Amino acid sequence: MPGIKFEAKKQTCSSEINKFAKTNPTKVFEFFRKKTFEKEIFQTSFVDIHAHLIPGIDDGAKTLDNSVELLLKMGEFGIQNFVATPHVMAGIWNNTSKTILEGRDMVRNELKKRDLSHIRFDAAAEYMLDEQFRNRLKHKDLLTLGENHLLVEMSYLNAPVDLFETLFDIQMAGYQPILAHPERYLFYHSKFSMYQKLKTAGCLFQLNLLSLTGYYGNSIRKTAIKLLKGNLIDLVGTDTHHLNHLEAMNLLGSKKNLALLEPIFKNNAALHR
Repeated sequence: MPGIKFEAKKQTCSSEINKFAKTNPTKVFEFFRKKTFEKEIFQTSFVDIHAHLIPGIDDGAKTLDNSVELLLKMGEFGIQNFVATPHVMAGIWNNTSKTILEGRDMVRNELKKRDLSHIRFDAAAEYMLDEQFRNRLKHKDLLTLGENHLLVEMSYLNAPVDLFETLFDIQMAGYQPILAHPERYLFYHSKFSMYQKLKTAGCLFQLNLLSLTGYYGNSIRKTAIKLLKGNLIDLVGTDTHHLNHLEAMNLLGSKKNLALLEPIFKNNAALHR
């Protein structure tokens, strides 16, 4: 990626913590709240590049007050820099660049009114790889992370039949594809070599931090760890939609585990300055 050098570092996750968490969620939450998260866990330069914080345009924040509530809650973890990435999905979330940027400006204005201008709020999008996306790509009607990075996702049921062709076309159009939450595509769990093929095809990977907590299930947690150990993860995001996601962030792990993610946190900051 021109101008940006990403670092990678291996990640481990304590299985004992996760086993205990399943049977004693309240105790774990209190333990981490008191011991691990009494101080900010993200550096001030960290940028959350995947979150659903613009109200009323997808399955994320519902109202403007809800948006501010989520931003303030994330501030408790030390996150002050955000790129909202609403879904763009044909027939479900028919967002346009115009509606997304209008939503971004609405949130910015609200933050200013509440004397919260220290919160940096920008917007891009999370594009479903569907026919509508191909049309947007043709006309370059796309919102990027940084100068030219596109956050894309696939159906959780199966990959597009023309996936590699689409990734090639994205790059030929001058964009760098970032695949959102690769660990959540169950159809690749038994075909792990496909992840390396995607990387070879020029695709960057963005891990959902919640995947490390078991929030989406144990299989996804294991795949997330395997991807980290294989140095296949380039970026991370919270993929925050609601407060339940942020409560689950308390189960991320120990400070030691978070330190292992620090190089990737730096990648986020380098991507969207």
